Amino acid sequence: MSSIPAAQIVDGRKTFIPLENNPEVLSHLCRNLGISRDLAFHDVLSTCPELLAWVPRPVYALILLADRPIYNAARSAIEPTVPEYHGSGPDEPVMWMRQTIGHACGLMALLHSVWNLEGGQHVPTGSRLDALFKQAVELGPAERAQLLYDSKFLEEAHMDAASRGSSIAPSPQDDNHHHFVAFVVRDGQVWELNGGLNGPLQRGTLTGEDLLSERGLAMTVQDFLDAAEKGGHEGMSIVAVAGPEAALPRGELAWQ
Repeated sequence: MSSIPAAQIVDGRKTFIPLENNPEVLSHLCRNLGISRDLAFHDVLSTCPELLAWVPRPVYALILLADRPIYNAARSAIEPTVPEYHGSGPDEPVMWMRQTIGHACGLMALLHSVWNLEGGQHVPTGSRLDALFKQAVELGPAERAQLLYDSKFLEEAHMDAASRGSSIAPSPQDDNHHHFVAFVVRDGQVWELNGGLNGPLQRGTLTGEDLLSERGLAMTVQDFLDAAEKGGHEGMSIVAVAGPEAALPRGELAWQ
């Protein structure tokens, strides 16, 4: 990670370059963080069954990026109902972190995914990210957020990945009109993990299905898809996060 652009202080807080929500950038960020290469990212181009057939399954985490009008339409009524979270310790039902770094919602979505997906098994034991997790899990929300805010390791990993997207990287000073949200299955419970809310949001229970099933979609991205369709907006993308057991349905061939 040479010639990494620096974060900036904007309106009194550390601010990053926003991430692109695409498999290449997320994979690069994972490599920077030392996350297992067994974890793979796949664009969800449509939720119609014909195109979902090209996404390796099962999928137990989704990373969504929505334009602000879509996000506001889908979540403005829900945000005030989410109670203030005060949890800490290894017995939490889910690992949730408040976002205090500007434009870091993509990093937060990835951390929420990898630290909760399949018991965090994709974070190698003894790695820098594992050490950070072990510190974070014992802290309350305010202290946990400060730990992430102060981490030079996270800053450099994010800024390097964010500067390598397919489009010209914006400045931290530029307005960011999008927001990331992670959805993760943990112990059969579907969680919406968003550092911009007051805490984690439990969406329901999945048994014998994944997040790209009809029921899984209804509990995760469907609100945003409906808001996009109703408002005539197209500013949204979905990336599926899959482990090494994921495979295409029998008889399907992956695009080369």
